[in-house]
Amino acid sequence: MTQTISTSHSSSDSQGHAPRKAALGPLLCWAVVFADIGSSIYYTPGILYSTVGGLAGFFVLLTMVVFVLLTLKYAEVSQRFPEGGGVVSVAAQAINAWAGALGGTLILVSYFLTAAISCLSAIEYFGVIVPALVPSALWITVGVLILLGILNWIGISESAKVSMVGALIAFGSDLAILWTVFTHLSPAEVLSLFLSVFAHQALTPVSVLVGFAGAFLAFSGLESISQLSPVMKTPRKKVIGLALLLVVLTIGLTSPLLTTLSTLLQPQQAADAVLSTQLISLLGGHWGDVWLQTEVAISAGLILVFASNTAIIGAYHVFMALSRMDFFPSFILNRNRFRDTPHWSIAFATGIPIAVLLLVNGQINQLGDLYAFGLLGAFTFTCIGLDVLRSRERAAARRVQVPSAGKIRKNGYDALAGASFVPLLTHEGAAPSNGGGTGEVALPHTNGKYALQHRMVHSLGQDLNFWLGVLTTALVAGAWGISLIARPQAAIFGGSVALLGMGVASVNYLRRGRPPVAAAYFTGGMPGSVLAVLAPGEPLNMQVIEAAISEAHDSPVVFLYLGERQAERTPQPLEIVDPYLDDMAARAIFGKAERLARKARIARRFVYRQRENTDPAIVWQVLQPRDVVLSADMATRVQDINPDRIRYQLTSDGNVAHLLKRW
Repeated sequence: MTQTISTSHSSSDSQGHAPRKAALGPLLCWAVVFADIGSSIYYTPGILYSTVGGLAGFFVLLTMVVFVLLTLKYAEVSQRFPEGGGVVSVAAQAINAWAGALGGTLILVSYFLTAAISCLSAIEYFGVIVPALVPSALWITVGVLILLGILNWIGISESAKVSMVGALIAFGSDLAILWTVFTHLSPAEVLSLFLSVFAHQALTPVSVLVGFAGAFLAFSGLESISQLSPVMKTPRKKVIGLALLLVVLTIGLTSPLLTTLSTLLQPQQAADAVLSTQLISLLGGHWGDVWLQTEVAISAGLILVFASNTAIIGAYHVFMALSRMDFFPSFILNRNRFRDTPHWSIAFATGIPIAVLLLVNGQINQLGDLYAFGLLGAFTFTCIGLDVLRSRERAAARRVQVPSAGKIRKNGYDALAGASFVPLLTHEGAAPSNGGGTGEVALPHTNGKYALQHRMVHSLGQDLNFWLGVLTTALVAGAWGISLIARPQAAIFGGSVALLGMGVASVNYLRRGRPPVAAAYFTGGMPGSVLAVLAPGEPLNMQVIEAAISEAHDSPVVFLYLGERQAERTPQPLEIVDPYLDDMAARAIFGKAERLARKARIARRFVYRQRENTDPAIVWQVLQPRDVVLSADMATRVQDINPDRIRYQLTSDGNVAHLLKRW
């Protein structure tokens, strides 16, 4: 995978601190993700059966192929963005800050419905044990959601270890059901059962499209892997790969089979409004005994509550991230004096799912129909954003050649002879936003004899990865488009929520008067560009900005802000941890630069780095700008920039230096 020059670090790794004790390894990451995705099997069969009948299992298996491809893209997203954020970070950096806001509203729609449908399903499964719960399931669900909101307000949320216990029990229960069923059926009966899928229902183009789009419900929760990046152990690439491999294996083994068996062996129950919400537990009871049925009901109920709480946590962290990005009002960030928790964001993350439940009167099939808009919309924006980043990198790789005769290591910067593109790395142990780092990225050494061969193989691999990603995007975007047509109520609901969110963002933007700016990646060199170096407390920042814009002409300007080290803190799971969003001085100066650059109609990029981890000379070497603009005082402190000549520009407040170079 082509590396990128990263723009920010997660709050702990970027500062070179010791590894966090709470960091999650592959098993714990699998547990959190499986507790989210794995809970979908308990309500998906009944919802799918209401639209595609006995073909439910077939469509889950069909969509499983796209799920695997989508998993590959989310693995890369998690590696690139260790600050978390998923679709918010990808869309903001690939397109612009407003796209990040739209991606955030889409994932919020998904989180709201996850919280509602998972909690309601949990009560329905507990109703297997206590049937008296079923008639009051709606109001009990509302009560449980309020309780979860209170627990998050207090600051108590399930840990990854608790999720692992729940995930292991649920996965064991799934395997126990499969074992029980298959030991009661002969191989001939199993074959006959699976062949009967198409016996009573014909596949038509319309049914295939509707079933394919609807079956994505079985894989909701994949986005949680990208939100775990800030709390993962290093090397992240290995952790992410192992965790998602476990996710694919466990989901692939259980979801298609359980959906097929629970619907084909229990068609009457699948068609019943109440029993269709308890299919997996009833399957265990019919082919096993009451103990298995009870155990599955309890484990299903618990993991569904975990999934609901995970959605609430994810939602309130997205609320906070959008507020820090200046899209949502700042009061959302307020914390209470008693528990130091963000009570307003928790209230919204809990109250909106409750409102949705009341809106549909607790009808789980209607919740399933509404689900598609936010889920597939977030998947689509994530895929498109990643494709845009990859496309930029491929273009940069074609035009950038590293003029190095060997391996160079300087201040953590590695350049390899013959490589068409190099990443900007920092000191040992640091983790850039693309998930790399000197401790994580091992670039193969190539000498002259094998350099051409290596580049060809590497380029071929990149091309294959890129076009496979484009195919994934087309399939996911197609499913989203189909769902909008097949389920207009989902489009109306999700679209209304998204428009409301963007309306709030627009009003808040106008009120603050500061354009939201996302710190972006840049890939490889940008010959002919202008690099403006900014720093906190620098009295000539505005003069540097104005001088860079004035010198740009038709060239792009890269605004590089070297922020101060921030206080160490341990991030929470699903939290979006980006030092840039916490650096008010950087955001303010970038906002001023954005206004001036937009008025001058020049292309611009905004790059945020922490000063102690970045030598401007490294950025200069990789970017290859024709002009580096910075204060004269800062120019005296910068080393290893070797311009052809230096020109000083006099201003009323001091001198601005131009370090000019013809590459």
